[in-house]
Amino acid sequence: MIVIHHNPACATSRNVLRTIEAAGYTPVVIDYLEQGWTRPQLLALFAAAGLTPRSALRETKSPAAELGLLEPGISDARILEAMLEHPVLVNRPIVCSQKGVRLCRPSETVLDLLERWPEGPFAKEDGEVIIDAAGQRAATPPHPG
Repeated sequence: MIVIHHNPACATSRNVLRTIEAAGYTPVVIDYLEQGWTRPQLLALFAAAGLTPRSALRETKSPAAELGLLEPGISDARILEAMLEHPVLVNRPIVCSQKGVRLCRPSETVLDLLERWPEGPFAKEDGEVIIDAAGQRAATPPHPG
């Protein structure tokens, strides 16, 4: 079984869901903005993925700055409390499979969690190929800077 904590308004999240479905899986899709988070759920996901509240914090397109969460010295406990109150603060998508739990950013990270991949060539919404015609992971283009 594959579970995706999904935000349908996020291109990365949509790309991950599309990749999972194109590989032939029918994932459990959790719209975490609608359902919210529980403390045990977040703590379990973070532990399984090797994340901390700070490393899972969505800093842009979220109220993180307005809430003062980007200031030095803010504790993980404070960040976790804010995430429970404002689910959008959790970066996404988080995917759970038999192969592990990961924050799938960039979206092609989800390939590490799948036993089978979509048939290649396969591209993200923006046209970037992530699986080539031979069915292999495409080379990641270098990031500018």
